[in-house]
Amino acid sequence: MNTSTRKRYTEALTIGGESVLPGETRTVEIEVAPTFSNDDMSLSVQVVRGTRPGPTLFVCAAIHGDEINGVEIVRRILKTIDPKKMSGSLLAIPIVNVYGFNNHSRYLPDGRDLNRSFPGSPSGSLTGRLAYTFMNEIVAKCSHGIDLHTGGRHRSNFPQIRAELNDPVVKGMSQAFGAPIVIDSKIRDGSLREYATEMGVPVILYESCEALRFDEVYIRAGVKGVINVMRHIGMLRPSRARAPKKPIISKITQWVRSPGSGVHRVLVSLGGQVEKNQVIGVVSDPLGTWEIEVIAPLSGIVIGRSNLPTVYEGDALFHIAKVSAQTEFEYEDFHEELLPSDYVHDEDSPSDAPIAG
Repeated sequence: MNTSTRKRYTEALTIGGESVLPGETRTVEIEVAPTFSNDDMSLSVQVVRGTRPGPTLFVCAAIHGDEINGVEIVRRILKTIDPKKMSGSLLAIPIVNVYGFNNHSRYLPDGRDLNRSFPGSPSGSLTGRLAYTFMNEIVAKCSHGIDLHTGGRHRSNFPQIRAELNDPVVKGMSQAFGAPIVIDSKIRDGSLREYATEMGVPVILYESCEALRFDEVYIRAGVKGVINVMRHIGMLRPSRARAPKKPIISKITQWVRSPGSGVHRVLVSLGGQVEKNQVIGVVSDPLGTWEIEVIAPLSGIVIGRSNLPTVYEGDALFHIAKVSAQTEFEYEDFHEELLPSDYVHDEDSPSDAPIAG
């Protein structure tokens, strides 16, 4: 290590006005706008600084306040990481949209979607102010980022990474994560990914589970994925375990909508592989006097699915990622690898016992 590098790394990292030195772990509370009842609100950030120089990674969850699976992922990561064995710094933010989280809501009290409101403004709406604070207090201090999301209410997502794969750094992070599927996804206007990218901070997005729910397998996949990325970018030493399998990459996804209003019977599992023109569901009236088949318009893997059995015509039922008909994906292997029947702890596993399903 040269003298200039050593000097830089002895300097404190300032978050929310607080200085955190190498080797320290500290919870920083960043003030955000109070509620109209004058309750103080803050953005809680766990700052973990390693003993050696390296990247600065943020891992955040609950940008949409009801998407809570990532909150548990962040908690387990913090229990797993040993700062003495880490290079660089980790900024862990389990709940970005604390307003929505407290109210089981996707949105903030002003009705806006935080992930369509970046980069925000210091003098804008409540959502704009929170976005501005996050960009300037967190993203601007980092070199990489991982954003944890879930499906919406009554809608589950199979574990997947969404990223723009034209960026070689983003592509490397996406492949290292170890999710079974990577969606080459265009960046949406106003999203965290858009403005982090403009600031030169590569970000990948992990999708899994359903709003307001925990899923043990998907939590474990998320924890392993974040640890894998930390190893990939040099924050943690390489693992002795086998490298994660290369993910299936899909450039096209399509929602399949209900052909009629009625009761929907699902015929394929989340994560299941389907063929073009396969019957994947049936919609019928409650009396069973008529039935309409739901047909897969393309070959692929079911990466999202509605969990509501009652549907209106046009409702989104299945989200399919297009893959070649020759692609083989072993759904059962993915589950068995992450949640063995006899729970055995190892260095690459979360330290908690599984959540009962």
